[in-house]
Amino acid sequence: MSHISEYEVENILIDRLESIGYSFIKLNTYEDVLANFRAQLAEFNAKKLEEKGHAASFSDTEFNRIMIHMDNHSVYESAKILRDKYILQLDNGENVYLDFFSNDTDRNIYQVTHQVTMDKAHKEDVVYKNRYDVTVLINGLPMIQIELKRPGVEINEAINQINRYRKFSFKGLFRYLQLFVVSNSVQTKYFCNENEMVDGRYNPILKSLVFFWTDDKNTRINDLNTFTSEFFCKPAITEMIDKYMIIKTTEPVLMVMRPYQIYAVKAAKKRVLEVNQNGYVFACTGSGKTLTSFKLAQILRDEARVDLVVFLIDRKDLDDQTVEEYNSFEKDCVDNTDSTRVLIQMLKSSEKKMVVTTIQKMANAAKNPKYEEVMDGYRDKKVVFIIDECHRSQFGSMHAQIQKHFEKANYIGFTGTPIFEKNKGADGRTTADVFHAGDKLDACLHRYMIKDAIADGNVLRFSVEYQRTIFAKNIAVKGIDPEQLDDPEYCKRHNIDMTPLYHDEERITRVAKHIMEHHEQHVHPQGKDTYTALFAVDSIPILGKY
Repeated sequence: MSHISEYEVENILIDRLESIGYSFIKLNTYEDVLANFRAQLAEFNAKKLEEKGHAASFSDTEFNRIMIHMDNHSVYESAKILRDKYILQLDNGENVYLDFFSNDTDRNIYQVTHQVTMDKAHKEDVVYKNRYDVTVLINGLPMIQIELKRPGVEINEAINQINRYRKFSFKGLFRYLQLFVVSNSVQTKYFCNENEMVDGRYNPILKSLVFFWTDDKNTRINDLNTFTSEFFCKPAITEMIDKYMIIKTTEPVLMVMRPYQIYAVKAAKKRVLEVNQNGYVFACTGSGKTLTSFKLAQILRDEARVDLVVFLIDRKDLDDQTVEEYNSFEKDCVDNTDSTRVLIQMLKSSEKKMVVTTIQKMANAAKNPKYEEVMDGYRDKKVVFIIDECHRSQFGSMHAQIQKHFEKANYIGFTGTPIFEKNKGADGRTTADVFHAGDKLDACLHRYMIKDAIADGNVLRFSVEYQRTIFAKNIAVKGIDPEQLDDPEYCKRHNIDMTPLYHDEERITRVAKHIMEHHEQHVHPQGKDTYTALFAVDSIPILGKY
């Protein structure tokens, strides 16, 4: 495949986009982009214009008003404008509310173009002339830019190219770009647009914020053709822009969610709205659980069938940093007072469909007789509780108090350390027991394990020192490879149980002795109590043996 040229890769991609419903349009210069936007925006809002006795087109003065509203904004400001309505005064004196984007796939107009040239002759604030590979337009606005390399060329070259375009030529309507896709056909990634300038300095997109796309089992989808079919199918790309991007309210930052976060939100939403059951998400530490759980809360809040979403946090986790993080997603959303009375006032408010509060205050409100009238009003309501760090024992002990008052509630938990059968505590319950979803459903909605996060580069890798403690000699069993006995999946496939060997008393003694002998190597030189190593075992009883 390495003999395919970049031009051929481009044409194959455009053919694929056309086959899934995109219309190809030839746009050579920025003037062409403007003219196309003018026509598509009028067509997109045709029904509204006709209701005002207006043709499905804009006069020069009307389009000039639109461009005054839309031009010369930062990427962050443009993202907000894209999602808002604009009141346009028509030449006939009528006002019309224009939309720029819809969550309705049947209403939006999807186009694809290529080789648009941006230069100073057509847009005066362009610094250097650039020609772009493939641009996806929705309702005439450039929304996704795809930069391609031929197979064998490093994908980072395309990322560097986009960073140059952002610095020198993505001006005017190209500031409405929401997403970028880079590919060399055999490796494909996506990422979010950002303000090109921050505090007067150029702000390049970091390669750590460039993501692979995966399926719901966290398997990468690298091939451009398969990626295009899934990522760019019209419902998927519309949902991505509408639901799975975040415009932070306290700082000018635009973010896009990673695949595992999106799959977790979708699974939880389906469990609540379609199955009316509970569940939990198992996502390792550092993978962005807070953002995922908060986005789920926002999406459920906007559902007509949901009366109230309550985001529960443990009191010990509600520090200034946590409050700041939640408020960055939605300003002043957190009730971080110590007063249960403030929570009750929020529950009384007809305007508040989402409440962020502590488990302790909610449990207190549920059991205190003086709040009974307010709490009883929610007995028959569709309430969804989203519990952050749901492995906490506090939630387990307070679950019954909350559950008693919210008879039709659903519970969705997020944890990086779920409690399983083998490590359950004194109350005998696992995380799956607390978030029981019926006998036929897996309580765990989605899994994103540490091995997935390390592979994706989302968390720091471990520096592992290998010391073989089990030696396989003279295995005469046909088809068994002794070199693969370290692999749990291999053992599982061949019905080999290594547990007795790992738990052998002599092995445990030797491992413990090795740790003691090399203790000094794994302590930070600045202090004897600062350790630089991690010791993990498979159960509490075995830890006791060590």
